Formats: sequence, C-alpha cells, structure tokens
Amino acid sequence: MKPLEGLKIVTVEHFAAGPYGSMLLADMGATVIKIENVKTDGDPVRRMGPYFLGNNDSLAFQGWNTCKQSLALDLKHPEDRRAFESVVNSADAVMNNLRGDQAGKLGLDYASLKHLNKGLVCLHISAYGRNNSRAAWPGYDFLMQAEAGLMHLTGDPSTDPTRFGVSIIDFMTGSLGAMGLLAAVLKSEASGEGSDVDVSLFDVALHQLSYAGTWYSNEGLESNRLPRGSHMSISPVQTFTSADGWIYIMCMTEQFWQVMIQKLGREDLAEDPRFRDQNLRSQNRDDLTVILDEEFARYPTKHWLAYFEGVLPIAPILDVKEALENPFVQEVGMISNVAHPSCPDMRLLSNPLRFNGQRPDQRAGRSLGADNAEILGATQHTK
Repeated sequence: MKPLEGLKIVTVEHFAAGPYGSMLLADMGATVIKIENVKTDGDPVRRMGPYFLGNNDSLAFQGWNTCKQSLALDLKHPEDRRAFESVVNSADAVMNNLRGDQAGKLGLDYASLKHLNKGLVCLHISAYGRNNSRAAWPGYDFLMQAEAGLMHLTGDPSTDPTRFGVSIIDFMTGSLGAMGLLAAVLKSEASGEGSDVDVSLFDVALHQLSYAGTWYSNEGLESNRLPRGSHMSISPVQTFTSADGWIYIMCMTEQFWQVMIQKLGREDLAEDPRFRDQNLRSQNRDDLTVILDEEFARYPTKHWLAYFEGVLPIAPILDVKEALENPFVQEVGMISNVAHPSCPDMRLLSNPLRFNGQRPDQRAGRSLGADNAEILGATQHTK
C-alpha cells in the first residue's frame, strides 16, 4: 500500500534534512519532484564520496533520494521560473530546506505562491528559522548538537564533548517537517486555505533535551554526561563489560531490576542499603557498576543475550559491520535491493514504516534533470 498516492510535492532541497523528509513521503507514494539547481550540477550530495555511481551520482545521494523525480532548473531565470510555477500550480505542497532568508527571496513562501494555488502548503526547513536575527545564517546538524547542549550530554565525562555518530538532527527535522506538511495538507483540504509551515534544525535539537530541559527550566538542575552511557536518573541503565565485549542493560522498572538480580543469583543486592530503590541505585551507580561488571564479565555477550532473552531489555553493542550483518536485520527486511542503472544490486536501508505488514517499495533516485521533458513537456532554459 502506498498511502500518499495522489499527493504532489515540489521540493527545493539539498544535503540531508529536506531530502530525508521528502524521501519518506516519496516512499509512501507521494509524487515528489526534486528541483535541483542546474547551474551548480544539482544537489551537492551527488558528489559526496567516497562511493560514486557514474557521473554526478553517489551512494550517499541514493540513500536520501529514493522514489523522487528530478527537475533541473535555474529558479532565478524567468523561463525556468515559469516552468516551476506551472508545476506548482497543480501541487499540494512546496517544501525547501534553504537558509531562512532564501525562501522569501526565491519566492517559495505562501505569500509568493498562493496566487497559483490558494490551498498550497509551503514547508520551510531551515537552520534557525525565517523570522529572527539568525535567518540569514548558514547552519548544519553538528552545530545544532553543539549549541543545544546535546554534545555536552553525549559521551563519557572523561572525554571531550561528543556529537552523535550520524546527522540525527537533520533526520529528525526532516521527519518532523514531513509530519507538519501532512498536517497542513489535511487542514487545507478541509478549509481550502494553504499555509506556511516552519521547522528549524535549532528548534528540533533544543527540543531533544526533553526531560533534561524540563528539569533545568523548573528546578535549575544542570544535567551532565554520565559514565557508561547511563540514563540520567534510572539505574542500572548503562553499558556493562561481558567476557568478550560490551552489552547494554535497561532496568527501566523495578520489575526488570528484580528479574536481573534473581537470574544472576544476586538477590542479596535487593537488601543492600545502597540499592534498595531506583533513586539509591542512581546515587550509588559507580558501586553498582563494579559489582555488575564482575557478574557480566563471567560469560561472553552471546551467553547473556540468550540467558536474558525476552525477560530483560538487553542488547549487544555492535559496530556498523556487525549491526548491518545482524541476522535480525535480514529477518525484518531492513535492507532492500534497489536496482540502479550503474549498480543493479544496490542495497539501501529500507523505509522503517510498514503498511499492512509490508514496507513501501523503493526506486533509485533519478539522474539530474532526468524528468524535465516528461514533467514540462517542452524544452526550457537549462543554463
């Protein structure tokens, strides 16, 4: 099932946040027309190494651009602007992920486009937003992790501030933008009135502070990063050493704590005054870590995964190779074969959604301007 079939979205995008969000919509059946700047050879990710698929295409680009069409235009050229507007005329939404001051300058906001389509939804994904002192600032994911306090909370206290391993703020912002776009389309269908929808990397990053942000805002608690990737207030929720690697245990409830100590044969810990309740265990986390490290170091990771299977939240700590070669990944179908003209057996991560038990089919991202003739039906300015 492709639940968004019939929805038409025009997107002016590059790099990650916008492309990731529009890819989710395209995978679900929306017609997504990706506008790429013909003067700069399109999305810069087409040239992001180290692996390429012929001219002006890369594995990185394919990972964020499945199921879309490509329209190569120069939006500052009058003829191409007219071509763009002809496409927007029948669209449900226009989205972009440019700098906050660029959408207005390029006429990508609702005020500039409503004369074409009163019900049009315009989604703006930017670094800092469109209507503030930073609207013209360039910005990227890792900068947001830095300023929003997330790097301060990530990693071990003995190490430098650490960013998340991938561009998670880009992906979350793209996903939230897609959700906002769909919500506004529903409102437009009911009212006939379109709107602007804004989401910024900065706002999304700050929102991820979650309870740490709430605690500080109300009680002045300044959270810091903890050893072993520990939870800020619940223990034991952290890494432990096994005989041959690392595991992560999550005793998020008292029940899980009791299950763990019973199966370890350490019921005595329940009576230890340092560990009698969740708050005490958090206060005495270091002492508890020493005790449990000794227990888990007796056997390899594989043993503990089998021993606690289905009764205790536990996971192995894997590297990228191990994570992707995990048999469970194959079982749930999270890697798809997506044929590409230059790589017939290209493998991509599958869409994480399922509809009626099935993941949406994926199609390789198109070459730059591959759909110009089909969409526009005539030759237009391209340089």
